[in-house]
Amino acid sequence: MRLGLILPLAALGATLGFAAGPAPAGWERLSVPPMKTSIYVGRVTLTPGAFELHGDTYTASYEASVWPWFFWGEKGTVTIRVSAADLQRAAHGGTVDFAGRGANQKGRPRTVTGRVQPADATSGRLKIRIRVDGIELVFNGTYQLGGRPR
Repeated sequence: MRLGLILPLAALGATLGFAAGPAPAGWERLSVPPMKTSIYVGRVTLTPGAFELHGDTYTASYEASVWPWFFWGEKGTVTIRVSAADLQRAAHGGTVDFAGRGANQKGRPRTVTGRVQPADATSGRLKIRIRVDGIELVFNGTYQLGGRPR
């Protein structure tokens, strides 16, 4: 199995679809700093773009780089489904699990799951699991909310 396939999943770039209802105020933009995880003989760095609300979806791009095998790096997007109730729970400090799908720049599929744990009204911890060709990459990081109040 090629490690390069694992990188696209690390690209947490995402589109968040809502089942119903508007997003809570302040959730128009979600920023996630770069995250790293170790692999057998190296390291994967996931650099997601900011998740931005467009209608009923959040979108973001990602870039995954692998050290020392830079040629295994990739870019892509991810789609994550989150209900309006889950967003409301997170806005009020509750932990929320999410699941989604992604694809790298070549269209190869990725599976993404994760958990958001708010620390306060505008930030918290984030755990993302990306599955690529049977290998699971786990990234731990933080997020920061932003945007215009509704």
